Amino acid sequence: MVGRAPIPKPDLRKPRVVFNPIAYRGFQRGVNLIAEAVRPTLGPLPRKVAVARSALSLPPEMLDNGALIARRIQELPRRNEDMGAMFLRHVLWRLQDDVGDGTATAAVLFQSLYNQSLRYIVAGGSPIALRRAFEEAIPLIRSELDAMTLQVQGATQLAQLAESICHDHELATILGEIHDIIGEYGQLDIRDGRRHEIDREYVEGTYWNSGVLSPDMITDHSTLRVDLQDAAILISDLAMKEPHELVPVLEAVRRAGIRALMITVDEMSPSVRGLLLANRRPGTLDLAAVRTPDSRRIEGRMVMEDMAALTGGRPLIHDAGETLNNFSLERLGYARLIWADKTKFGIIGGKGDPRALQAHVNNLKEAFARARDVDERKRLRERIGRLLGGSAVLWVGGLGPSHIEARKSLAIYASDTLRGILREGVVPGGGTALLDCVPRLRARFEQASDADERAAYRILAQAFEAPMRTIVTNAGYDASEVLAEVKLAGRGHGFDVRSGRVVYMAEGGILDSAAVQKAIVTDVISAAGLALTIEVLVQRKDPPVAHHKAAGS
Repeated sequence: MVGRAPIPKPDLRKPRVVFNPIAYRGFQRGVNLIAEAVRPTLGPLPRKVAVARSALSLPPEMLDNGALIARRIQELPRRNEDMGAMFLRHVLWRLQDDVGDGTATAAVLFQSLYNQSLRYIVAGGSPIALRRAFEEAIPLIRSELDAMTLQVQGATQLAQLAESICHDHELATILGEIHDIIGEYGQLDIRDGRRHEIDREYVEGTYWNSGVLSPDMITDHSTLRVDLQDAAILISDLAMKEPHELVPVLEAVRRAGIRALMITVDEMSPSVRGLLLANRRPGTLDLAAVRTPDSRRIEGRMVMEDMAALTGGRPLIHDAGETLNNFSLERLGYARLIWADKTKFGIIGGKGDPRALQAHVNNLKEAFARARDVDERKRLRERIGRLLGGSAVLWVGGLGPSHIEARKSLAIYASDTLRGILREGVVPGGGTALLDCVPRLRARFEQASDADERAAYRILAQAFEAPMRTIVTNAGYDASEVLAEVKLAGRGHGFDVRSGRVVYMAEGGILDSAAVQKAIVTDVISAAGLALTIEVLVQRKDPPVAHHKAAGS
């Protein structure tokens, strides 16, 4: 009798292709692992997640930020699970990058949508039809959120919202004050403080991180800066190497009766700097020069455009083939005050055409609204803030370098969220906004005749209860009892877990960023729909370990 041939073991050195239902099961376990790790952090009374450090002698990190927790989870031993976990991890981190908050809500919502939908698909439902219905529901849900949006009023309300994000009263109070003053687009530099406390400094006008070309140009040795009153500015990214090239410019400026001139350049030779210093006449002709920020790069061209809009000047641009031979007095811009120190220079009271400046700002705002890349949005926001003239510096103190870095990260995330709040307003918090979308979803369920469409709206309606259920459960209350009370109280009501009472959330000051909630809805529903259409997993034979580590660093 011939025995059966042994089943060959898989060769892990070769790519492995995994089909459903095994693919679904492994991917789902990975999704659930990430979601369950993040779930305890949802709500105003978050529980902590302890993450072991690479050096085992150090105490674990104590985290309550969903995106950071997800980012610390890397390379699960079972590859099918790892693909599901990394999929959700990417969704959460992208959301954090875009709006600075909402990752715990997103994880809970994604888990509910995916698990319910998977049960329906395994029972014979169509993943493509389900995904299509999910996508069609997004504008409906966003319109519901728009209908319940309120505008914030003052520093106190902004501080309350900031504290719900960072859970740091001192930091939240100052961030609320700062954003009440500088607005949605205002320039905010977050720096290491020199004391344990947090402090702030407001800067009139606008400034760039680029200082004087020579310490000898500093005239006020108490403030270590040079102030040019009622000054002209020659905007350029030229390399000025020969003194004789600049002499006609200085002569023209002197003849025109201009008493102060700031020059921006890519480079200035020692001999040209010496010419400037030799021609300074305090009270008659004050002169200084700074390096054009990001000179000879695309960003530098943008800076020159912005300076021109502020001051009414016309830049001399190296890449356009221009030199100092192209100079005329009509090229100069003007401002009430132009200042510079060793690391920065600023403009206060630019005298450009107000209508041209407003048109330039409007163009940047339109570009900001269209932009999807995180870095591009940040760059555009900073440019708008500089042009509108609201600037502040936040000095973040702490008990040591690691504490300061942690607080700076929280400040960045909270600041991004506050900007979104100033732009798009707030909605009832604590899961109430999503819960108040449920009646509209149930109405669409009743209207739908297609089985897959009905299933999609039923799944969405149930999933939109999950964030409030989780918040209530995390605070130690019975979610079913609380949700029954909230639904009976009516629209706009939710559960204040601190007082243990059902309240009208707006009156209780329990609010969430409308921009964050809309981003959660859009990103999570789209990502869940995409995940449901995954039929096959292809595992690489030699996954790039270094890449995973870099992504999670």
